[in-house]
Amino acid sequence: MGIHQYLSGLNELEMITRAPGYFKYQPHSVAAHSWKVTQVAQFLGDIEEEAGNVVDWRMLYEKSLNHDITERFIGDIRTPVKYASAPLRKMLAEVEESLSENFIKSEIPENLQAVYRRRLSEGKDDTLEGRILSVADKVDLLYEAFGELQKGNPEPVFMDIYRESLETIYAFRDMPSSAYFIRKVLPELLAEEFPGSERLQRIYIGIFNK
Repeated sequence: MGIHQYLSGLNELEMITRAPGYFKYQPHSVAAHSWKVTQVAQFLGDIEEEAGNVVDWRMLYEKSLNHDITERFIGDIRTPVKYASAPLRKMLAEVEESLSENFIKSEIPENLQAVYRRRLSEGKDDTLEGRILSVADKVDLLYEAFGELQKGNPEPVFMDIYRESLETIYAFRDMPSSAYFIRKVLPELLAEEFPGSERLQRIYIGIFNK
């Protein structure tokens, strides 16, 4: 038993490629995604504070940095498969929880197990920090898809990911941080012109003009 196994296992997150099975011009690892989501969450947290909301920064950083760490156990499952049905999503969540608990009991020192049990649990909840994580995760996913579409990637999944990410961000529009992203950041993204960019603009209009 020891924290060594946990630390050495972090290297695995650099080797797990996101959106496996699809052609990508720029592959992204789970480790890189976690860092980017933390950066986005930090920015969104700043906006929430400016709006007068109290942010628990420790919890926000913990949730953001660790939100996909359990993928070292099961890998990154394709989004369409992962969310194909509620029973499947629940089953995968139970598998992740079971593997995480076994890992904690066998590898994490007893005095730190409660801490890591919190860190490896589902971070997307109804707290402000959990809601920020939900938006931050989709913002990075949006940019991953946008980058592939900008390069002319023919895989239709990236258009689906782009649309689904926008829909989720829009669903959290009651939050000052999400509203700021929609109002200030998205127009800059949509202003970039490339073959097919008008289709992305139409998707945006269809979602945000409901």
